[in-house]
Amino acid sequence: MHQEPAAIRVINASKSFNSQRKALNAIHLTIDPGQCVGLLGASGSGKSTLLRSLCGLERLDGLDSEVQLWGKSLQKSGKLSPDVRQLRTQLGIIFQQFNLVGRMDLLTNVMTGLLPHMPLYRCLLGQFSTEERFKALQALHAVGLADQAMQRASTLSGGQQQRAAIARALVQGARILLADEPVASLDPESTRRVMDLLRQLQREQGMTLVISLHNVNLARQYCDRIIALREGCLVYDGPPMGLDNQRLRDLYGTHSDELFMDHTPETSDPLFNPTLQLLAH
Repeated sequence: MHQEPAAIRVINASKSFNSQRKALNAIHLTIDPGQCVGLLGASGSGKSTLLRSLCGLERLDGLDSEVQLWGKSLQKSGKLSPDVRQLRTQLGIIFQQFNLVGRMDLLTNVMTGLLPHMPLYRCLLGQFSTEERFKALQALHAVGLADQAMQRASTLSGGQQQRAAIARALVQGARILLADEPVASLDPESTRRVMDLLRQLQREQGMTLVISLHNVNLARQYCDRIIALREGCLVYDGPPMGLDNQRLRDLYGTHSDELFMDHTPETSDPLFNPTLQLLAH
């Protein structure tokens, strides 16, 4: 029976920014298709560096360091694969800063998720078909922002902008979604809505979700698996229930307080959203 390759495989990932500090230290991990994985750690633990390495924004050190997506090498021995552009079309990336163009309307911002699939001349001219516009509008409807489609991105709240970034990942058709501290700057209600959307997207479309978080309670509520980092080293990889408060204190010492600081919204299992299923087909 044919077995699907791992969605993500990281082999001996190491990264140094200077001779004294290792941002990542010999990380090995495998993430299966459809998993929701939370990256947990205090500031400076290596979460963002690891996420950026998964999409090739950071090049790893060492001759035997490698990142694979679906069994294909994205980077190896500090060099990006010739197939990196094609592999990146399968990746959706959401950052804390939203990365929207403030002066552009929301619909156009979402349609930029289609650029990797478009001919160069249409990218340069900004030409989108009626079908592409409809797909972007569907995505905005899925995240509750259809009424703001023609509104400038800069006029929206932080939570709305982050939901727009999720809509952009939807239209891209990504199989893997990487989210780097997506709720760090949001209020509790916006945090709940964004986390619900991410979890719903992951469940209904079978996406692989890797999300870095600063709050252990969020990771416990929303993730199937937690990978904890400390000073660039992997110190825990397992189910949320295995990472209780005492274990966190054993792993992080005084830095564990940082992982409990944020207010955690009440758990809200997202309702079925038929628009997300429509976008999956």
